Amino acid sequence: MDSGHYPLNVRFCDICAGFLSKSGKESVPSLTRALDTIASDLARDGDLRIRMGSENPSIWLSLQQLWDFLADYPSADADVAELRTLVISVARFTRNIVAGVAVNQQNAFGFEPALRRVLHLYSSWSAFQVTDSFPATRMAVQALSNIVTTNENLTSRLWNTYLTLPEEQAILIRLLGSPDHKTILSLLVLMVNCIHDSTERCSLLTKSRGGARICITLLDRVVLLYDAEESTDGAKAFDYGYHLFAHLFDGGFAPDLYNSLSVEGEVIAQHQTTLLKLLDSYLQSSQTCPVHCDMCPMLSEIFLSLSSYSQSAITRAINPTNSEPMNGSIEHLQELDLLLPKACEALVLTTQCIVKISLLSEDQRTVDLRAIFRDASSTDGQGTAESIIELLRLLDVFLPRIYFGKAVIDPTIDRSMPSSVAGSNGFSYLKRDLVRLVGVLCHQDKTFQDHIRVCGGIPVIMNMCVVDERNPYLREHAILALRNLLDGNKENQDEVNSIQPSGYWDEAGILREKVGATLR
Repeated sequence: MDSGHYPLNVRFCDICAGFLSKSGKESVPSLTRALDTIASDLARDGDLRIRMGSENPSIWLSLQQLWDFLADYPSADADVAELRTLVISVARFTRNIVAGVAVNQQNAFGFEPALRRVLHLYSSWSAFQVTDSFPATRMAVQALSNIVTTNENLTSRLWNTYLTLPEEQAILIRLLGSPDHKTILSLLVLMVNCIHDSTERCSLLTKSRGGARICITLLDRVVLLYDAEESTDGAKAFDYGYHLFAHLFDGGFAPDLYNSLSVEGEVIAQHQTTLLKLLDSYLQSSQTCPVHCDMCPMLSEIFLSLSSYSQSAITRAINPTNSEPMNGSIEHLQELDLLLPKACEALVLTTQCIVKISLLSEDQRTVDLRAIFRDASSTDGQGTAESIIELLRLLDVFLPRIYFGKAVIDPTIDRSMPSSVAGSNGFSYLKRDLVRLVGVLCHQDKTFQDHIRVCGGIPVIMNMCVVDERNPYLREHAILALRNLLDGNKENQDEVNSIQPSGYWDEAGILREKVGATLR
């Protein structure tokens, strides 16, 4: 082939014209061979991309006509081999001609409506059943990505369009349903590039209705990709999905995103829990704190809301009639809230996030973000200290300890606890993390130490100095929390000194009451 730019443009236009003529519809092989050969040259030669895109005769009208032909293909079926071959070749050529050349991107952006229609076809349920269609879908996504990447104006136009499309035309949501991990990876590269360094586009993703639908679909996809084997396309797609949410967290959009995922009438939605898992992972790997200031009010509100809900649910389960004071007996355990394990699971994640931010804040010795958590209060006026201690007190009644694989039940508690409560995974680590939170928040803070004492928290923490397989290292965290509660606080020290043992643990790990003593 003549590599000169003018003959190459002439050749391209002639081939396209011949194919698009009435007598040329059967010349698919010759068109695809020519396009693939030119595309290979374009991939290697940046100057050729510039020359071919700018010189006469212009290639853009011919390329537009090719995309229109694909979008209006008479037999719109992803299982048509001829159509798949054409889409791959035209998309590859488009992807390569626009790469890194702003003028070419601007010219190619006019094809976007036709390209979107092609993607709509290849993101249908029937297309997803045809594995041979995956390369065409993937190549079209890559072409779209290259058309806008590094071009701020085009990226904003594309993002604004795609996040405001009607639900039945929401192409990003449709593509996220692809079973092909390579397609998902290409799509996530596009999405990450779109929100990179753009507060406006991040805001649109986290606050708009269309953005919320995309995030919900993406969270579902991230969950499915979590178990992908390392170094596979699925694992790479998961990493890009995580990177997208981490970018939103970096920008301070966690509160907006969390709120947009809420479901009316539910204390916690499934996708909010998934988001908290990602946020927890993000914070555990974080070494800096300033951006976390935006998360503190959100996390405080979530914690207090979930704690209040859990307290009410456990209280109803323990004493549903409220006909007599709650005395630790669960013989009336009749009303079980099926959402309680989910609320507790989210509460564990929230508590871990608060602990991580608090420790980072204390280590950096800049702004003490722990004050935000200490001073927070729920809508009914319950403070953080009261909320933690009351929930721990209820959990100690509601859930038996697990000691060497067996439930250890207090003598004052009915032994007929339903296995659905004792064995639920949603309660794992909850006591441990609540106790750890007490230790972190009361460290060198006498006011919070006093709050814990006033609300009766010292005996509760002391009762946590036990082994519980559902809460690994509970005893160690309780001892540390007790140490921090007593540090420099004479009133708390006197409180502990006034408490005398009222029972003992036998060799089986069962609490036995001392004769003549009263359990506190």
